[in-house]
Amino acid sequence: MSDETKNPVQSDEAKAPQTAEAPAKEGKPLSRALKTFYGVGDCGFTLMTNVETYYFNFFLTNLAQFSTGVATTIATIMSFVDAALSWIYGAILNSIKPKKWGRYRSWLVLAPWIVPFLFAFQFIKVSENPTIAAVVVTAAAIISHVAWNLPYVANVSMIAVAGKTPEDRAQLASTRAAWANFSKIIFSFIAPPLAAFFAGMIGETNQYGAVAFVLGCVMAVLYFSHFKMFDGYEEMPTEEQLEAMKKAKAEADKDRTSGLDLVKALFTNPPLLILMLADLSKWAFNFVCGGIAIYYFTYVAQDAGMLATYILITNIACVIGSYIAKFISNALSTRMTTILTFVFMAIVLFAARFMFTNMWVVIVLCALAQFGYGIAYACTPALYADTIVYSEWKTGKNATGWISGLQNVPLKIGVLLRGIVIGAVLAAAGFSADIDPAAASVALQEGICNGFMTIPAILLLVSAALLFFGFRITKDKVEQYQREIDARNAAETA
Repeated sequence: MSDETKNPVQSDEAKAPQTAEAPAKEGKPLSRALKTFYGVGDCGFTLMTNVETYYFNFFLTNLAQFSTGVATTIATIMSFVDAALSWIYGAILNSIKPKKWGRYRSWLVLAPWIVPFLFAFQFIKVSENPTIAAVVVTAAAIISHVAWNLPYVANVSMIAVAGKTPEDRAQLASTRAAWANFSKIIFSFIAPPLAAFFAGMIGETNQYGAVAFVLGCVMAVLYFSHFKMFDGYEEMPTEEQLEAMKKAKAEADKDRTSGLDLVKALFTNPPLLILMLADLSKWAFNFVCGGIAIYYFTYVAQDAGMLATYILITNIACVIGSYIAKFISNALSTRMTTILTFVFMAIVLFAARFMFTNMWVVIVLCALAQFGYGIAYACTPALYADTIVYSEWKTGKNATGWISGLQNVPLKIGVLLRGIVIGAVLAAAGFSADIDPAAASVALQEGICNGFMTIPAILLLVSAALLFFGFRITKDKVEQYQREIDARNAAETA
């Protein structure tokens, strides 16, 4: 999908030429840098956020020494507020005045630099007073997430800005996914040594604050590389265009993307609603399986040390899946690739459930499921980009940032589901921390496996059905919508 004048990706202030962002050069193809390196910023982003994923609860209970109740309260408040705010970032980007380098691209350089300072305080105990310390950690968690969600949404929005065709969008989404998932492998090698190094320098209590700061800086630098790669794909207007826009303000106001327009972009877009529901299973799989894996290796396989091997093998498979997604989606279409991938993941998870006593079989099958996750992770942003085209075709309004930002909603709900599902299956299986792993009952083992394999598999099958019957935007339809948008825009600017 091109961001030239005849492209749906243009300012919500007005249609070109009165847009707040000038169009990119006509017919500008994806650069070699974008085809190869778009996603290094996501690699840095995931490196940074993995500090929270793997170490935040440990910091709260073991290093900051909050009580279990206080630690749970901090994590719950942070997750709830983060989820509650997840829908607003795209609306903000779509509604405020564009900055110097474009509506979306500007945020790749404006916001990331403040994140390391905010994020570090999420892992620093600033006072021996537990109330003060808890308030600082909670505030730092909430504010740092707000600061990083703006560039995150802007970064995803650029897929729709720079991608001129479904193939271009699939290319960008696939490359981004490969880099993002590759970061998980990098993290497993660099995070423990970094933590040990800083523990020796500043003490164990605040070691992860230093790790968070360093990896936050890495994220900022790599997002800046995205900012440079997208140069020319979302250009600002000339002085003449600004003057023309000013004179035509009254006419332009009718094309402004208002709050009502954004609501219509959601509720008059059934494929988007279906996609958001279907996307929940992808994130539930990721977070639930990641959170419950330690219970499987401790109480079922009874070899907790194998967790590291599991993480390495499954994440390598995930990276491979992310990389080849573009080839599969080009052959089958992004929609059909995602549907078949969800079905494939469900099948191998059910197989793992029936063979749960064989640890290596489970590892191999879970690696295949993670391979599928890598494909789905790469495909879904391209599907969201297709709903952006559909939305403008149907409403005549552009809502790129708003719809791109809505990708955050199923992700955040997936984080909440992690705690709900894991807590529920453990409680139903009679789990207690006092249980000797060697004496774990069959009922406990099967309960853990239900959370690890069965529940995610069922959710994936439901999502596959939702996409098959409810998401009817095909590749041919997207191209048809784009042609009609181009023709409409050409008539308006003639």
